[in-house]
Amino acid sequence: MTPLTSLEFERFVAETLDALDEELARLMENVIVVVEDRNADEPDLLGLYEGIPLTERDSYGFLDLPDKVTIYRLALCEMCATHDELVDEIRTTVIHEVAHHFGIDDERLEELGWD
Repeated sequence: MTPLTSLEFERFVAETLDALDEELARLMENVIVVVEDRNADEPDLLGLYEGIPLTERDSYGFLDLPDKVTIYRLALCEMCATHDELVDEIRTTVIHEVAHHFGIDDERLEELGWD
């Protein structure tokens, strides 16, 4: 399918974040979510969480950089055949990466059906 523009894609990422359970969203601490076209090292990577999961943090100070969730627009657009499939994959990828922020690893996500 033809890739969505960055603005269109970011709207779907934002809608997914807005749809998170309110309590869960409140627990997200010191994390940013960004959209990039592609990961330079792994071009087929759909999303990436970089940081210290909440389950492993002692505390954060004012000098600590935020954790970062990156969603890769072109990789997701290229893997999907339809608009509906893309929207579903964006949702799955955002939730998958946010779950890492909460300390949920890939194995557990697979058990829960979020692979």
